[in-house]
Amino acid sequence: MSYFKPAVPSTLPKGAPPVRHYLQFSDFSTEEYGYLLERAAFIKQKFKTFQRHQPLVDRTLAMIFEKASTRTRVSFEAGMYQLGGSVVHLTTGDSQLGRSEPIEDSAKVISRMTDIVMIRTYEQSKLESFAKHSRVPVINGLTNEFHPCQILADIFTYIEHRGPIEGKTVAWVGDGNNMANTWLQAAAQLGFHLRVSTPSGYEVNEVTAAAPASMGAGSYKTYSDPMEACAGADLVTTDVWTSMGYEAENEVRRKAFAAWCVDRKMMAAAAPSALFMHCLPAHRGEEVEAEVIDGPQSVVWDEAENRMHVQKALMEYLLLGKQ
Repeated sequence: MSYFKPAVPSTLPKGAPPVRHYLQFSDFSTEEYGYLLERAAFIKQKFKTFQRHQPLVDRTLAMIFEKASTRTRVSFEAGMYQLGGSVVHLTTGDSQLGRSEPIEDSAKVISRMTDIVMIRTYEQSKLESFAKHSRVPVINGLTNEFHPCQILADIFTYIEHRGPIEGKTVAWVGDGNNMANTWLQAAAQLGFHLRVSTPSGYEVNEVTAAAPASMGAGSYKTYSDPMEACAGADLVTTDVWTSMGYEAENEVRRKAFAAWCVDRKMMAAAAPSALFMHCLPAHRGEEVEAEVIDGPQSVVWDEAENRMHVQKALMEYLLLGKQ
């Protein structure tokens, strides 16, 4: 009587490197960011000159969306295809994630069939639970608490236009949300100065942001007046006043944030070479004036494109290490 003996072990090979995840900006060291930013520039240059770069042939990215997205889906999906891999797109409506299956079980199954997972969801705790039970790298595509891929793209964009960000001043104007939390971590890691101006009641939660006891070469300061935060800044950046999941607060937030619209006066108060960024989608006339986002200091379209290039470098690094 014959039988089939599996040639592939059901467990990970002995001696395999530990699985790395990217769940918040503080997960990587300063040296790793130096490598990632240089690698992203290399990968982008390949893309712009029509040179094939496909180190992830036969690898599969699973994208899991509990929050809707334009830039996250397009940048990850196009990026993975450009790297030679394939993509599986899942939402809570077409998988067991939106039903009764525990997230731990979903993680164990999905990570046996794919090579890397990107999740865009609500609670950071859900992302962390998935990563804890995953056999493959997990990337934070956005949670209520953090948005590390976006800040990585923003920093890459600043470097492209103005050179090193170390020692520079970044002004965050608006909600103390996931973007603000991540900017705080980035300032500590990369040595720039962060100024945060939010309306009363919408401050950055330093516990949520996992603010380090020491900011290293960077610094962090809050301002009640957004004009003071922008004075002399090298980069002024903002986000929508009402993030996904907080739509019921929309009218209350509009009144609270009325003085936190990034306008021409704020940009004039910033350094003459200052850039403006916004992670998009934007509401002209609310968190930013049309003349600012569509003006000469705005780099929002480069910023949006660069999500794809930095995420390609990130996926390559998580799967293959330094190249």
